[in-house]
Amino acid sequence: MSKKPSKSLAQELDRYITPFRHDGSGKFHLKDHKTDERGDLDKEKALAILDSNKKRMIEFQEKLYAQDRWSLLIVFQAMDAGGKDSAIKAIFEGINPQGCEVHAFKAPSSKELDHDFLWRHVIALPERGRIGIFNRSHYEECLVTRVHPEILAKEKLPPRLVTKHIWRERFEDISAFERYLCRNGTVVLKFFLNVSREEQRKRFLERLEDPAKQWKFSMDDIKERALWPRYQAVYQDIVRHTATPHAPWYVVPADHKWFARVVIGSVINAALEELDLRFPRADKGSLEEFEQVRQALVKEENGGKKRR
Repeated sequence: MSKKPSKSLAQELDRYITPFRHDGSGKFHLKDHKTDERGDLDKEKALAILDSNKKRMIEFQEKLYAQDRWSLLIVFQAMDAGGKDSAIKAIFEGINPQGCEVHAFKAPSSKELDHDFLWRHVIALPERGRIGIFNRSHYEECLVTRVHPEILAKEKLPPRLVTKHIWRERFEDISAFERYLCRNGTVVLKFFLNVSREEQRKRFLERLEDPAKQWKFSMDDIKERALWPRYQAVYQDIVRHTATPHAPWYVVPADHKWFARVVIGSVINAALEELDLRFPRADKGSLEEFEQVRQALVKEENGGKKRR
C-alpha cells in the first residue's frame, strides 16, 4: 500500500494564511475583513500552534543565516494599540538575535528629512541571511503623511512635485521598490493588524489602568483615534494599490492577539519553507582538509594521554 504524500507546512497552515492574503487580484474592501476572527481555534489550541511555529522558525532562521542567500523583510502596520509590539515579542521569542533586527520608525529626523522618503528604510534593510522587522515602515509615508498634510510640508520637496498625484506616485514607487527587493533575494511579508475601534478603546483603558503600561500611552493616541475613519480609508487605499503577488498584504484579524500571532507565524513559516533552506555542504577539497585536521586533533589527544 502506497503512503499518502505528507502535507507541506504551507498546506498544513493554509487555513490561517490564504483567507487573510490579498495579492492585488480582485476587489478589496476593508469592511469585509472581520477583526474578531478566530478560525476554528480557542486560545489553548492557538498557543500550541504558536509554540510549534516558534520552534520551526528557529530552525529555519538558522539555515537562512548559514545559507546566506535570502533575506526576509517583515512589515507591521496597525492602528495604535493594534498589537505590533507584543506580536513581535511573542512570535520571535528564541530567535538568534545575530540574525534578526527590529527597526521602529518614529517621526523622521532632520537628517532623514534631507533625503527621499525611502532612504531611512533602505539603510535599515536586512542583509542576506537575516530577518529584518519594520515596526511601522515606509507605508507611514502614505498614511500619517496623508492624514496630516502638514507633515508632508516638512519633507522639503520642491513645490511643483507636490501635486494631487503624489499618493499614487508613492504607491508606484513603493511597489517598484518591493519588486526590486524580491528580484534581489529579499522576501517581503506585509501585515496589517486589523483591530476594531472598540478593541482599541479597551486596550487604551488597560494601559491607563496598569502602571506597567502607562508609559505606552500618549494624548496623541486620543487625537489620532478621533481620525479613525480617515485612517481606515487610507489603509484600504494602501492595500488596494500596493498588494502584489510578489509582496501581498496579510490583513490579520487582531482583536484576539493569540489568533493574530497564529496567522503571522504561519505566514512567516510557510514563506521560509518555500525557500528550501539548507545548510551549506562542504566541497570535496574542504572535506579532505577537515579529515586531516580531525586526525591531527585525535593524535594530539592520544599524545596527551601517553604523557600522563
